[in-house]
Amino acid sequence: MRKLLAWIVIAPLAGVVLLFAIANRNWVTISLDPFSADAPAYSVELPMFLLIFIALIAGVIVGGMAVWFGRLQWRMAAHRAEKEVARLKAEKAEAERRAPRESVGIVPPLLPPH
Repeated sequence: MRKLLAWIVIAPLAGVVLLFAIANRNWVTISLDPFSADAPAYSVELPMFLLIFIALIAGVIVGGMAVWFGRLQWRMAAHRAEKEVARLKAEKAEAERRAPRESVGIVPPLLPPH
């Protein structure tokens, strides 16, 4: 069932990507030299769809890193809390080990007041 749902989503998405690539197959020049537009020091020619895909992938990576760093403080707090719980459990076990053992017996009933 899961594979069927994946194909229902992936097949149309692949078709849209393919149509996008066909519609944007013209070559564009990317220049990283802001001072010389006529003879740039470094330029690259790419198909437009490839440039857009590269920008999209870069945006996903940068966005993912931003979310990861944003949640870093929460992961660190959870890690500190886990260490504190482990320390308290060890402290409790040590206190139970050192405490005198009380005999487990029948608790006497409470006497009614006279």
